[in-house]
Amino acid sequence: MVAASIWQRRIQRAQELAEKHSFSREILGFYVHLARFQEKQHFELTKALARQSSDLHRELGAEELSELRSRLSSFLSMAEKHGPQKLAELAGELSTRDEASQTALLSSSWISHSSSDVKTIMALLFLQPYAELLRSRAKPAKSFHTYAICPFCNRKPGFGVMRQMGDGAARSLVCSFCLAEWEFRRLVCPGCGEENDRKLSVFTANEFDYMRVECCESCKTYMKTIDLTRNGNAEPLVDELASAPLDLWAREQGYAKLQNNLLGM
Repeated sequence: MVAASIWQRRIQRAQELAEKHSFSREILGFYVHLARFQEKQHFELTKALARQSSDLHRELGAEELSELRSRLSSFLSMAEKHGPQKLAELAGELSTRDEASQTALLSSSWISHSSSDVKTIMALLFLQPYAELLRSRAKPAKSFHTYAICPFCNRKPGFGVMRQMGDGAARSLVCSFCLAEWEFRRLVCPGCGEENDRKLSVFTANEFDYMRVECCESCKTYMKTIDLTRNGNAEPLVDELASAPLDLWAREQGYAKLQNNLLGM
């Protein structure tokens, strides 16, 4: 039997969670369509841009931009048809832009480290599988990275994961863009470096008892960490999306998310 691709596993998990959590059904339904597009994009670009540099610390070249922009219209059509209202409306607006404007958006979004602008969020959703592809081709970075930024593309982590290590569990951070994973000390705030455990709180909820909401009282930021020692079936990227009520709770308590995911959540 052929092993399922990472996208197929993410799609299956999204469908499982959508059945279980009605509050996440809309966003996970869109994610299923997004992941199907991203899988196709990944494998097409693997062949079309086989000789491109794996360095993510650079601007996109002319060949890359040409290949990417030629696929943008199908992505925007998918987002307009299946996306949440705000993204669907934006996709419709972007589809009317000329090629030069679309290319400029892709180029600027690729090198931007801020995803607060909705147009950038849309572009990063489209570019993410290419970033993941280039990162997979790059030389492995050191497994332990002392900084809370991605060792491949210098972006902030979108979430964390806990994995079994010996008799306990070790924490890793996961990049919000290329999805690189690197080990990071468990009792350190990735937002400001706070090490005082009295200022580092962890909260959980019954519905997501394997999801840690890690909050820092010094910088008032939080990050969700998926504990795979408690739920080995989780697909961290998908489960982070599905647990939106935890984000609402954290924000009501006065915390700001360290880095929104690629859907701006």
